[in-house]
Amino acid sequence: MSVKIRLQRHGKKGKPFYWIVAADARSKRDGRSLEKLGTYNPNINPAAIELDIESTVKWLQNGAQPTDTARAILSYKGAMLKNHLLGGIRKGAITEEQAEEKFQAWLEEKTTKISDKETKLAKAENEAKAKALEVEKEVNATRKAAAEEVENEAIKAKADAKAAAEAAAKAKEAPEDEGPQTIDDAVAEAKEEEK
Repeated sequence: MSVKIRLQRHGKKGKPFYWIVAADARSKRDGRSLEKLGTYNPNINPAAIELDIESTVKWLQNGAQPTDTARAILSYKGAMLKNHLLGGIRKGAITEEQAEEKFQAWLEEKTTKISDKETKLAKAENEAKAKALEVEKEVNATRKAAAEEVENEAIKAKADAKAAAEAAAKAKEAPEDEGPQTIDDAVAEAKEEEK
């Protein structure tokens, strides 16, 4: 029986979540597995990977072949390096202490790279938020200026209408030589003519 270390899909549509498993090569992708070795969540940045390195190395030592994606994940977490170092110990090229020292140095370097990436992503996100806020402030300022301009035009139009109404009222109040000024005057003149 050949064993593969591969990803088993879980999660929902559009939001995958994977288990890293050791499974028989003939079993279905999401079928029965021999052992769950860890999890992989690609939905966040950087991706969250939890891996039991000891169990993974044990399976690799026993001949399990990782798929391409699983190999990349195992390399990222250091399982492939640990397997390589254990091969060197078996051949007598290095001692266990040297292998452990190399592995710990690699882990420290990897954790600093990951933390640097996280801080870089957080900084980029904060800069993007600040830039969006500045753009929004500019848009709000232009909207406010346009609204004030419309309001000023409305006030001016209202003042013009009021001035026109006052002028019309003054024109009505001004004495006219040809006829009566108001309806009451016209009625009074009509009554005088009838007499």
